[in-house]
Amino acid sequence: MSILPELNSSFMIMAQWGLIGYLLGSIPFGVLISGLMGLGDLRKIGSGNIGATNVLRTGNKFAAAATLILDGGKGAVAVLIAMAFAAPDAAQIASLAAFAGHCFPVWLRFKGGKGVATFLGILLAIAWPVGIAGCLTWLVTALALRISSLSALAAAALAPIWAALLGYSTVSGLAAALTLLIFYRHSANISRIIAGTEPKIGASKS
Repeated sequence: MSILPELNSSFMIMAQWGLIGYLLGSIPFGVLISGLMGLGDLRKIGSGNIGATNVLRTGNKFAAAATLILDGGKGAVAVLIAMAFAAPDAAQIASLAAFAGHCFPVWLRFKGGKGVATFLGILLAIAWPVGIAGCLTWLVTALALRISSLSALAAAALAPIWAALLGYSTVSGLAAALTLLIFYRHSANISRIIAGTEPKIGASKS
């Protein structure tokens, strides 16, 4: 049982879809929405993160919801267009690149978000049952423990397992790679969780 799709695309094709995925993922919707709505520079608010959780700290729930949807959507779009015009291996490259684009956008000097919404959007597009399982894992953990970062870590950690259990073995490798990146981007949060100082959902600081 393979945890990766067959490699059918050429290097140039995969590089092309990697670039497309990166450019889509690098669109900083949180920064753009906050600026357009007059909420200030998101990088100077709360944790300084460009994702939906930090947008929520501005007090504007609509802006936070829009950021969540668009950050998830750009990951999904990267996967869906690659799946429509290329092979599954190129779609996985596009998804990894979209995630990297969100976390390390060239437009913001490679200082981006932590990738949770983009991660879930990718899973929903590439294997929707796995994506649903990931979203439910996040939701249940958030409702139980009220810690956004811990919910993200739980959803990421279980994603490769969900992929295997739900019959999407060729997505397991991608899910595992994204999980490692999620944990890397949350290293500071993990330290605070261990120390018992990680703020709960709704707190003013991260």
